[in-house]
Order: sequence, then C-alpha cells, then structure tokens
Amino acid sequence: MKKMITFLLLVSGTVVAQPSQATLEQLFKDENAKVINWRRYFHEFPELGNREFNTCKKVEETLKSFGISTRIVAKTGVVGILKGGKPGPVVALRADMDGLPVEERNNLAFASKAKGEYNGAAVPVMHACGHDSHVAMLLGAAEVLSKIKNDISGTVVFLFQPAEEGPPGTEEGGAPLMIKEGAMDNPKVDAVFGIHINSKYDLGKIYYKPGSTMASSDWFTIKVKGKQSHGAYPWNAIDPIVVSAEIIQALQTIVSRNIDITKSPVVVSVGKIQSGVRSNIIPEEAIMEGTIRTLDDQVQKYVHEKIKLIAKNIAEANGTTAEVMIDTKTLVTYSDPELVARTLPSLETAAGGAANVKLTNWVTGAEDFSFFGTKAPAFYFFLGARDPQFASFETAPDHHTPGFMINDSKLDVGVKAFVHLVLDYAKTGKK
Repeated sequence: MKKMITFLLLVSGTVVAQPSQATLEQLFKDENAKVINWRRYFHEFPELGNREFNTCKKVEETLKSFGISTRIVAKTGVVGILKGGKPGPVVALRADMDGLPVEERNNLAFASKAKGEYNGAAVPVMHACGHDSHVAMLLGAAEVLSKIKNDISGTVVFLFQPAEEGPPGTEEGGAPLMIKEGAMDNPKVDAVFGIHINSKYDLGKIYYKPGSTMASSDWFTIKVKGKQSHGAYPWNAIDPIVVSAEIIQALQTIVSRNIDITKSPVVVSVGKIQSGVRSNIIPEEAIMEGTIRTLDDQVQKYVHEKIKLIAKNIAEANGTTAEVMIDTKTLVTYSDPELVARTLPSLETAAGGAANVKLTNWVTGAEDFSFFGTKAPAFYFFLGARDPQFASFETAPDHHTPGFMINDSKLDVGVKAFVHLVLDYAKTGKK
C-alpha cells in the first residue's frame, strides 16, 4: 500500500488524521470488482424477509474476514462494529438485504431462479428493489474502512438489515426489531446514513431531499357489515358491496378535496376488495384493504381520522356499520436538514463533483429506514443506476417488477459515499 499522507485538523479539541485522497482512490479501485461480484452473487441467490439465512451467513463471514466484530440481531440481521484508532462519534451505515416474491424476467447471466415461501405459498424470489447492491456497497465500504481503521476517529456500526419489505405474516422483523434488540444503542449511534439504488435515475449520480424524503406507509382494512339475502330480492338486504363502493369513492375526496397537496403529497389507494361467493347472493360482509402514503406526521393523523369518519358515516347512512383498522408499517423517512448540510460535501466528493449530486422530489414509496431516524439524526439518499439501454427515466423498468434491472458499474460511488461520510462526519465534530 502506498505511504499514507495525513493531514491534521483540530476539531472540538480532538486531532483528526485521515488518509490522503490518492490512498483512498486506490483502495476504492481495488474494491470495485469485489463489490460487483458480491452484488451479482446476492442477486442470483435472493431470500425473502426473515429468511435471509444464506445472506446473513455470507455477510457475517465476510465482515469477520475484515477483522470486524459481529453479532446477529432481528433473526437474520447482522451488526458489525469497527472501532477506529482514535476517539470520536459513532456513525451507522445501513443496507437492507431481503428480496421480493417476484419472478425475474431478465436475460442476465446471474438472474435469479430462487424459490421461497410467502404466506404459505411457494413463490419465485428476486432482488427486484436493488437490495443486493445495497449489501455489496456496504461490504465494500466495510473493507475499505477496515484497512484504514487506525485513521478513523470514532466507531462505525454496519447495519445489515433483514425484512425491509416487511416480515411475513405476524412476525416481527426489519428495522424495528433491530432497534428493539439494541442495534442503535450498543454502542449508541450519533448519526445514521443509508443509500437506495434507483433504476431510473442517471447512472452514477446521487440524489437527495432534505427533510421529508420518503413517505410513511399505513395499511388499512375496512370491514363493512351487511345483511345477506337472495340477489333477486335486494330490498331485503343491506348490500355491503354497494356500501363499500360508496366508501371507496368518498376516500378519493380526502386527497382531491381535503389536502393541500402543494404542501404535502398524499396517496390513498384501495388495492383489494373481497366479498361474496356467488353471483346471486348478496353477501353479509365486504372487506377492502389499501395503503396510505403521507410525508407529514400531522397529515398522516388527519388522514387516519378522515378514513374512519367516512367509513363510519357512510355505513350508518346505509343502516349498517364499518370497522376500520389502520396499521402503520413505516414512518416518514426524514433526512435531518442540518446533517444533510454538514455531509453534502462528502457526497459531492464521492460522486465526482457537485454537478453529480442533485436535489430530487419527495418519493411516495416507503422505507423502514425511517425507524432508525427516531434514534439518531438520519440522512437517506439515492444512487442512480439506470442502464444506458434505457434512454430516459420513463423507459427504465420500475422497482418491484419482473423486468427490474440496474447497471452495477457505478456502485463504487456508493462505497465512496459511505467511506467519506464516516471520515468527514468525524471532522465536523460531534454535535
């Protein structure tokens, strides 16, 4: 390894030494092929949430080979701890690891042929949201940081998280279970960072949004009680399907007539309705399920109350009742504006200049990274990975689809971002 050239900075009474940029660039160059190989390995062998047994084993073994201490949390999650050579803050870096019950339809040499079980059914499994690349980038950062650990001021916590897409059934999992089992408290984290790959954004560029970055996610269920009768005599029934149709129509007015969407976007979507067994029987119950996405905690509470009020009043107007259940899956993913301002230069260095770091809009997708943000200031950002065969944002494949694919040639930007965030956060001093 080339001789390290260090510089000294006096911050809050602490002397901080760092490797030279030339040394770091050589380490990044040496790491790049490994990161791509790891990504393709995990892509070929994806596993569903809380079932990431092979992924967990591979990650733990790899971290140990770097001299990083590990412990297993949240069933199949891995926490790695790297203590630097000097005192300083505790910085956490997070990558999610789970795949999705999606059948891959790509001609990649490393396309997934994996199978799994989801809610009792056999399903194909695919990394259709890029979590394979997240694991690979964080492993790459872990190895680079392990090679310069004597120059690190503070401690790095590597959070390899299972079940970001949600644990199966009623199982606990994901970020909440990692937090419950002490991943953010032992040692206590001062700041946490996460990256999400994006198949539509420009290759190699970083995108960020201070404040509310990604939406909260609530699942709701509305059960409408009816009175069953023969379909030929509807006047003897209370038709829960008709009542449900009224409720579904009225729910759309929450967004179109009640929310100032210029200040905070909101989504209310009904994705499932189930009722009846025969065409000539008016059933006694209808059940609908849907999702709520908001980017403001107060708006989220308002939407919850509005859904309950609409369902209750429409049901009563039809002489029946409706039961509403709302389950919060994730909170708003919030990128702390002060932390963003302090660390944005790190991303600019990683991406090759400020021109390659772009402000983006709110994302109405959700992330349970949001829970880590309740324990420490957080910053969540995106790395573009649109393959050149797709000419534009609109033509690139969506996440969570069989055709999802990324170009992995710029994963080194994510590795660099993680490493520079660790080194530069210590320079600015713990606040």
